[in-house]
This record gives sequence, C-alpha cells and structure tokens, in this order.
Amino acid sequence: MATASRALLPEVEQFLSSGVIAGVVGGDDWAGTSGETFQTRDPGTGEPLAELHAYAAADVDQAVAIANKAFQQSGWATLAPNDRGVRLHRFADLVESRKDIVAQLEAIDAGKLPGAAAGDVQNFIESLRFFADMAQHVQRRSQLAVAGHEAWTLRNPWGACGFIFPWNFPILLMGWGIAPALAAGNTVVVKPAEDTPLASIYVARLARESGMPEGVVNVVPGLGSVAGAALSANAGIKRMSFTGSPEVGRLVGEACGRNLVPVKLELGGKGAAVVFEDVDVEATARQLVGAITFHTGQICCDATRWLIHKSIYPDFVAACKQALDQVSIGYQLDNGTTMGPVVNAKQRDRVLGYVEKGVAEGADAVVPGGAAEVAGKDGYYVKPCLLAGSLDNIAAREEIFGPVAYMATFEQEDEAVAMANDTEYGLANSVWTTDLGRAARVAESMVAGNSWINAHNLFPKGVPYGGVNKSGVGGGVNSIETLFDYWRSQSIVRPL
Repeated sequence: MATASRALLPEVEQFLSSGVIAGVVGGDDWAGTSGETFQTRDPGTGEPLAELHAYAAADVDQAVAIANKAFQQSGWATLAPNDRGVRLHRFADLVESRKDIVAQLEAIDAGKLPGAAAGDVQNFIESLRFFADMAQHVQRRSQLAVAGHEAWTLRNPWGACGFIFPWNFPILLMGWGIAPALAAGNTVVVKPAEDTPLASIYVARLARESGMPEGVVNVVPGLGSVAGAALSANAGIKRMSFTGSPEVGRLVGEACGRNLVPVKLELGGKGAAVVFEDVDVEATARQLVGAITFHTGQICCDATRWLIHKSIYPDFVAACKQALDQVSIGYQLDNGTTMGPVVNAKQRDRVLGYVEKGVAEGADAVVPGGAAEVAGKDGYYVKPCLLAGSLDNIAAREEIFGPVAYMATFEQEDEAVAMANDTEYGLANSVWTTDLGRAARVAESMVAGNSWINAHNLFPKGVPYGGVNKSGVGGGVNSIETLFDYWRSQSIVRPL
C-alpha cells in the first residue's frame, strides 16, 4: 500500500507491501484473534501506508501472559548484568545497522523530517547502550548497619512491564521506556499509537533477530480504546508506563490503581520561555521559533508561552516574524522542507480550532497561522502561528500540540516567575539571559520537573526528565533513577 510517488528504500517498500502487518508476541509475528484491522496513513499525503492487525483485549492479555512466562522461564531476569548488557548491545548494533530503514519508516509514519527521524533512532540506540552499561555498574545489594542484625536490601526486576507510547516520538520514547526496563531484567509489552506503529514493530523484529529470548520484547498493535485499555487494566502487568495526554493518563492511572500496579505517567505541558532584556534578540527568537516548528510543534515539553521583557518586545516580535518567514512547509521527505505535517486530520483540526478560539477570546494574531497548502499533497499541514495578549486566554492555558506560541510581556523578575508558574502543568520551562545568577535563580523558582537555561528541549543522558502537577507522576526518564524504577526493593534481615 506504499505511495508510488515517494522514493522509498527497497526494505521499506517490502515491509509496507508484505500484507497485513502483525504484532510481535513471544518472538512470533502474530496476527491476534480478532480478525480486525486498521490503517496507518502518511501524514504528508493522507494516503494509506499499511494495514495492521488490531489486537483484541484477549490478545493483549495473552501477550502479557507470555511476557510473564518469559520473565520466569527464559533466563533473561537471572542473567548476570554483563551478559544481559552484551545482548542489549547486540540489539542496539543491529538497529544501528538498519538505522536508515527504521528512520524512513518513522519519517513517513509520523510525518517527521528525515534528519529528525534519524536522530530519534539514534537516541533509541543510545538509550539501549546507556542503560545496558549503567546496569553493570550499579550495586543491587546494599548492606545495612543495624544493631543486633545482619541486614541488607536487594533490587530485583518486577516482571512484565507495560508501555503505551504516543504518536509524536514513537521510536525515541520506546527507547526511553524499554531500555531501562530490559537492562533491569524485566520483559516488556509495548502498545504503540495506532497512528504510528510501524517502526516499533520493525524494531521488535530486530530484537528477535538479534537473539533476544522469545517473549522478552512484545509489541501489541491496536486501537487505544481496546488494546491500550486492556494493557493498562491487566493485573498481570507488574509495572506500567504511559506517555500521552493528561486525559488518557487519568484513565490509565485509574485502571492501574484498581490492580495496585505502580504506574508512571509522562503527560502534557504548557512550557514557558522567560526572555530577559539582555539577550541576543535575534538569536533567541530563532531558537524559540525553531522549538515550536520542530516536528510541527508536536512536543509536550515545548515552550509555547513566551514571556518577553517589555523593553525588547517589539524587536523580539520583528525577529520572530523574520525567522518564521524562513520556515518552508512541505512534504516531510522533500528536500528543502523545514516543517512537515501534523500527524492526522484530527490534530490539524485541533490546532486550527485553538487558534480560532484564542482569537475569539481576544488574542492578537501577530502571525495568523491557519491551514497550509502543499502542492500535490493532500496531507495535514498548518502554518505556524504567534498569538499575544492576556494569559487568561484559552490558547495560553491549554496544550495545543502544534506550531503555536502565545506571547505576553513582563517588567520585573518576580512577575515573570509568577506568570510562568500560573499553569496547571509542570513539565519544562526555560529562562534566557546573560546574567547566570539570575538565570539560576529564576530556573530554580519555576514549578516544573525541568528548567533549562538559554536553550529549550535538552535531554542529555544521565539527567532526570519528568513532570509534576498535570504533567506527570511516578518518575522520570533518562537517568539512574529511571533504572531504579524498574527494580523493586526487597529487604533481608537476620537476628544475630
């Protein structure tokens, strides 16, 4: 079903035209039992890419049972950390050898520019290696100094861990999630978003090819309301992770709570960028415009509320307009494109609807935005938009998930901090200034899981990343704390 007008790699063409694509369960390409299928579409053309088997709840339950059996019987959980690390590195090496294939699948499925898709695949590879190596250097047994007793604690893997990933960064987030879980000795069951399942399934096949034991890496395609709901409600899951909207996150949390399954929720955001008067205006404007147009603004931690010092506001707006004039909207695989489509028609309508509501509530459309047309492509394109005005506006308070920023001005530092913190969310903010003392002071005053200085969207390995308030609960990613999330703690005591 691949679109003939695109120049795709032969391996990608073969994968897409191989018939109805099955999930991977127990090491097999398994169609499930429902007989139902669903389509994934190219966001840049609106045309079908592939047809996939849609798992029923019973299929997901079977996958969880197989993952738990693999945990108990495959030997994965009891391997020495260095032996498990060897297998994870072998998996990473194989993904790297097929990096161009995985990246092109990700690009056409999620509407990503090729360079961005390749970066996401490389991040997946690095996540596997990072946690494989970290697990070999962590002391899992710790002696305790307790009078009259011999005592120690031990970290053990949980069992089958469930993951539900969204459509904006499918393969990158899969790496952030399963790499620490696998390195800790768990097995995994992954439910990819129905809009973007292709790279996840392909990578699960590579896990099998690399020699990972059967049932350790499982991918269950299907609709969120069926397969996703079944995974989060399965009592056999020992630990659950969901990345997505706060609305669905509440449902996942409720389902896990009924089974007393620990859950981590990585949710949405409405990040602020606080820009002081001493910045390089043109350089800062370029970076923030780049942030909201990267992957067409479909980034939960993006800076979508720009709080600009009043003295530089006119120059900043002019610089933003100049930077936005350089944005080239087009098909994601076309040379010269700097911003591609949003993921589907529903998301396009959501973005356009928020802009319309924001203007109706009194926002000034500094750069109007709206639907975009791309010659020869019937995809889901929108123009970047800058709104300005009161922060009580719906477009300033709710997550839009598109290339839309909302601007307001401030004069005093404490005023800026109060404006940044006036939100239900708490994922990531940034502060822009040459005064590093002020930068640290403001960054520490922001109520969020992450504060960045003179940059936005930074995710170095080893630095915890997670949210608070409406942006998340239950732990973060990318650090040693993440690895510890996938071990349960056990204490052992003997009287002397």
